[in-house]
Amino acid sequence: MNAKEIIDVKPRLVKGHRACAGCAEPIIAKVVLSALKNDYDVVVANATCCLEVVTTIYPFSAWNIPWIHNTFENAAATLSGVETAFRALVAQKKIKPSKPVKFLAFGGDGGTYDIGLQSLSGTLERGHDIVYVCLDNEGYMNTGNQRSSATPYGAATTTTPAGSYRPGKEQWRKNIAKIAEAHNIDYVAQASVHNFVDLADKARKAFETKGPAFIVVLSPCTTLWGFSPDKTIEIARKATESCFWPLYEIEKGVYKINYIPSKKRPITDFIEHQKRYKHLFKPENKDIIKKIQAHVDEDWCKLQGMAELTQKLNCAKEKKW
Repeated sequence: MNAKEIIDVKPRLVKGHRACAGCAEPIIAKVVLSALKNDYDVVVANATCCLEVVTTIYPFSAWNIPWIHNTFENAAATLSGVETAFRALVAQKKIKPSKPVKFLAFGGDGGTYDIGLQSLSGTLERGHDIVYVCLDNEGYMNTGNQRSSATPYGAATTTTPAGSYRPGKEQWRKNIAKIAEAHNIDYVAQASVHNFVDLADKARKAFETKGPAFIVVLSPCTTLWGFSPDKTIEIARKATESCFWPLYEIEKGVYKINYIPSKKRPITDFIEHQKRYKHLFKPENKDIIKKIQAHVDEDWCKLQGMAELTQKLNCAKEKKW
């Protein structure tokens, strides 16, 4: 998709929401929904998260489509039930949709990586025809910046405060894309708010996939990461250019990196303007930054290796058959 195609789609999330200035989540939701052209209908399930709270403050709603609110942990389960019921009603000729209908779930990292993982796993394993999008702001931002398993190593949160006892969070973040891919689904992608076209293309592929598809999108939180509201896109871009958050997709087990920086930025370019990492720039914590840089470099090397290996295996398979 190009930028004009994204803009031309009838808005399904409209103005009037209460998101913070600089919030990435409404942008992500609008771009993902724009991947469905006007000749499709869509049903959205929304786990408890920032997006749900700011778009549906009673008695108002910014959603222009059928929308369901769930608790933190069951967006995927609820949507899988809706999708199953829809198929059953169509098969029984009790409804006759005028347009093709797609099913989309939004959840934060808390409701995806952590307390919603069992629900998501069941939905992926059963093969429901839905798209699940994780809005990853790397913590429980809706409830005050508690750490989640998506929170990066070294980041300060209200439950892992930086001080003399610990230098922020002391565990590495989960790789949720690899966890989703382990369910042997046909499409998994990692995207970012700063690259609209890449995100829209991945959403389009996800909607076109028969069966479950999963996308995790980096969603910088201006309020609790601690940066100026006008820097959201810049922060997201630096996350990708430092290879902290590479853009890639996995189609039927084959890895493809969508963007390779011409000059890889150091991790300090990504973290230096965020309050949650301020403590790491004290002299006594310089080794922690080195440790984070080494981990990013290792993960980037592994991802490049997986892309090269799986593409070679796929080529060999195609030649064999």
